[in-house]
Amino acid sequence: MGKKPKGFNNPFADIKKQVPAPPAPAPKPAPKVEPAPSVSDERLFEDEMGGVQPLAPDPRGRLNAPPPTAPRPPRSRREGEDSEAYAQLADLIDGVGPFEVSDGDETFEGLAPGIDRRLLKNLKKGDYALQAQLDLHGLTSEEARGEVERFIDHARNSGKRCVLIIHGRGHNSADGIPVLKERLKVWLTRGRSARAVLAFCTARPHDGGAGALYLLLRK
Repeated sequence: MGKKPKGFNNPFADIKKQVPAPPAPAPKPAPKVEPAPSVSDERLFEDEMGGVQPLAPDPRGRLNAPPPTAPRPPRSRREGEDSEAYAQLADLIDGVGPFEVSDGDETFEGLAPGIDRRLLKNLKKGDYALQAQLDLHGLTSEEARGEVERFIDHARNSGKRCVLIIHGRGHNSADGIPVLKERLKVWLTRGRSARAVLAFCTARPHDGGAGALYLLLRK
């Protein structure tokens, strides 16, 4: 199209100038954001662990195994040997019945019923450390019996397991007979004291030999 011809009548030309522009639309209010509901730590943990599957049992026992214990402080050689000897002692005890007693020329020994003979063998070898001793020299038979019973009771209550009783060889008794030695055989295999004794035997030479006796006591 070319230029409008001169004198062309446009009745709406001035209307555009008179009509005001429409007002700008008011801004829309921002949407209201609702606060998120509080969720406990336990619920969050459950949501996070929802898809987790438990591991299959470990055939080698590594899962759920107890934590390793701290190493024990080193023990002296003698302390370790004594502990092992008393641990074996606990494994050799069972049964009830009469004592098994045997005599030699100057020695004698006894074993409580149902007790493994290895215990007596270990006692004779001196595998158990002596923890107390009683000397009966100069006592009458009745005095000695009371001393023996009190000694054994006190030793057991104190947690002692291996003790020594020195009864003498009877050199100062009538006819040179070791009276207390013979009485001990009865006291240690019958009655009150017998219930506390596992085994007994003649001591080794450096602990009194035929004049003394090793006793192994129950707990």
